[in-house]
Amino acid sequence: MEIVKAKVEHLNVISPLFDSYRVFYGQKSDLNVAREFIESRLNNNESVIFLALDEQGNGLGFTQLYPSFSSVSAARTWVLNDLYVADTARRQGVAKKLMNAAKAMGLEDNVEGLALETAESNVNAQKLYESLGYERESGTYHYFLKLQA
Repeated sequence: MEIVKAKVEHLNVISPLFDSYRVFYGQKSDLNVAREFIESRLNNNESVIFLALDEQGNGLGFTQLYPSFSSVSAARTWVLNDLYVADTARRQGVAKKLMNAAKAMGLEDNVEGLALETAESNVNAQKLYESLGYERESGTYHYFLKLQA
């Protein structure tokens, strides 16, 4: 298995994984939407995507990170927004390798840290994050103002 920083040339590999990720979270499958979204992020340098590939170059999973800032800390951070491993590649250490690639990038970029969130019901992800040193925050609530129908 190889972890690479994705480029536009990887669109045909990332797009089906991203589509499956969206389906996992209740969206309708739409490969064109997935492709256009990822292509835009990569072309505009709006995110960093690490892609796990098998020996034949097939996609096993990905993680997508967005740059952010902490005003209180006056420091840069990264938001680890997406993590997905294909059903056929689970329990093989793919997610851990993707998470470690994200951590290495953060260390190299000298950011304050990596932030992520997950559903309360996603116990497997919570175990992974905590095993990698992530600490669950308490004392805050997350809010969202929906602006589009």
